[in-house]
Amino acid sequence: MEPSQVMREQRPEHLAPAIDATAEQLPFEDGSFDAALATFTVHQWSDVKAGLRELRRVARGPVVILTCDPALVRDFWLHQYAPDVLDHEARRYPAISTISDTLGGAVAVDRVPIPADCTDGFNEAYFARPERLLDPGARQACSAWSFVEPELREQYLKKFRRELSSGAWDERHGALRHQDSYNGSLVLIRAIP
Repeated sequence: MEPSQVMREQRPEHLAPAIDATAEQLPFEDGSFDAALATFTVHQWSDVKAGLRELRRVARGPVVILTCDPALVRDFWLHQYAPDVLDHEARRYPAISTISDTLGGAVAVDRVPIPADCTDGFNEAYFARPERLLDPGARQACSAWSFVEPELREQYLKKFRRELSSGAWDERHGALRHQDSYNGSLVLIRAIP
């Protein structure tokens, strides 16, 4: 599903067409699917509980959500350099208890290790490659950066560049460069009716 016409038009032709709909009003009959999956999207829904109830309605079986735990977002090293970015990020994600309680049934929540070579553009994907966050394209892929005033972003980046070039970042966090994965705020929620 993709409510944005621009995004639907950009979808490659070899893929199935995206449906013009939102999570809050799925255009499917009750129990239409064996399962439902939502990845990195619940924080963008206008009504999280309505969207979750819709997933539960259309799925006969499990509902699986890949999201971030807002209680863990600020534990990432970037909070030392760009606190407002991660504060905005944490406020956008619904509490895990909200998701679990709304979906109901037997719920399991597991942290998902983030690989060091993760190609997705969220902040923690660069846990071992901090220099990537100096690239405007990398920051643009994570919308939380857009919620911070440009002047403040520049202050954050100036301090961050200085810490990287002086070696201060590596003194504090350099061991991350050698880790295969990182357990950050990324979680997988599985709800079975």
